Amino acid sequence: MKVLVAGAGIGGLTTALRLHAVGIDVLVIDSVTELLPLGVGINLLPHATAELCELGLGEDLAGLAIPTAELVHLDRFGNEIWREPRGLAAGHDHPQYSVHRGELQTLLAAAVRARLGSGAIRTGMRFVAARQYPDRVCSTVHDRARDHTVEITTDLVIGADGLHSAVRAGLYPDEGAPRWNGIRMWRGVTMTEPFLTGASMVMAGSNHTAKLVAYPISAATRREGRALVNWVAEVRMPDHTEQAANWQRTGRLDEVLPHYRGWRFDGIDVGALISGSERILEYPMVDRDPVSRWVFGRVALLGDAAHPMYPIGSNGGSQAILDASVLATELARAADPRDGLTAYEAARLDIANAVVLANRDIPADRVLRLVEERAPQGFDRITDVLTEDELRAIAGGYQRTSAARVSAAPDRPDPVGVRVVIARKATTLA
Repeated sequence: MKVLVAGAGIGGLTTALRLHAVGIDVLVIDSVTELLPLGVGINLLPHATAELCELGLGEDLAGLAIPTAELVHLDRFGNEIWREPRGLAAGHDHPQYSVHRGELQTLLAAAVRARLGSGAIRTGMRFVAARQYPDRVCSTVHDRARDHTVEITTDLVIGADGLHSAVRAGLYPDEGAPRWNGIRMWRGVTMTEPFLTGASMVMAGSNHTAKLVAYPISAATRREGRALVNWVAEVRMPDHTEQAANWQRTGRLDEVLPHYRGWRFDGIDVGALISGSERILEYPMVDRDPVSRWVFGRVALLGDAAHPMYPIGSNGGSQAILDASVLATELARAADPRDGLTAYEAARLDIANAVVLANRDIPADRVLRLVEERAPQGFDRITDVLTEDELRAIAGGYQRTSAARVSAAPDRPDPVGVRVVIARKATTLA
């Protein structure tokens, strides 16, 4: 069997490693001319970390990432609303990792080239269309360097090409643009001093008006006694001016900074944090409506191409990694690859779609909005502001968006040449 994977992001590269591990030949293409360590921070929940560790990447990942210890909610004045342990501190078998997206992508790409060969990833190759036959798929691909089209014949095509997926557009030609919820996001990374535990994720404010998320993402910097902090500023825009989703659009400091003047909490001067970033990225918070099918014959969707979601529960990249694991499991066990794709869809579609919808309904932010309304100048004790039931609603919201509701076969085939004992359990937040 040979599979063409369109997209060399986290989902596509993990898919290549998983398929190779069960003996399936893979070619990965991407429209960019060079894979560069772009982007900012990303979180891997424990269930995704477990999958990467099974691929033998655990030690390398630990050398790059911060094992997130806790999630802390504050108001804009730094008063603590709620906190919970994360990863190992919450009793999981694997860490929750915070890591630079570009460094994670570079790690995965290096592993693909080392295991599958230097030609396993072909850049500058833009997927155009696929023609299906009873026994194969012929994909038309635009070679950007030579400015001509080529035909690639494989048994299957996996569309892992993200929010603006060309594979998905061919399957859903009338879908239109992504769905925006009215929140603009500015993101950056800043070198600064460690705060709280040095492995804490902080969320302050509410995205009903303005919210800040900040967490360290570099193990190397931590070893030097410093912190490379990923920050995300979320501001609801009252005019709802429509904006195209371009992950590499440069944002302006003078547009984001006024929303956070005077914000300061233990160890974090928010204005200095935002101003200290060499480059600010800006884009809208978008997703797409869940669809009822990811699989069309010999073509299937995966990751953000299948289920793009708001970055609420730290679960977007993690769900793509789970997709890759289940896809490889089902293809390895199926007599016909089309049956394998059907089984993959049956195992993953409802679960991932439920996370998309859960991320739209953000009970934690509804509660944080109550804090702003009831205590606009801050508070001394959160129990003077919120009831116990309202505080529990925060934890319940994250349980819906971040819990590891994994539906993968516990008896999946071992990777070729390697004996792996796989223990699966559903994990929930403490």
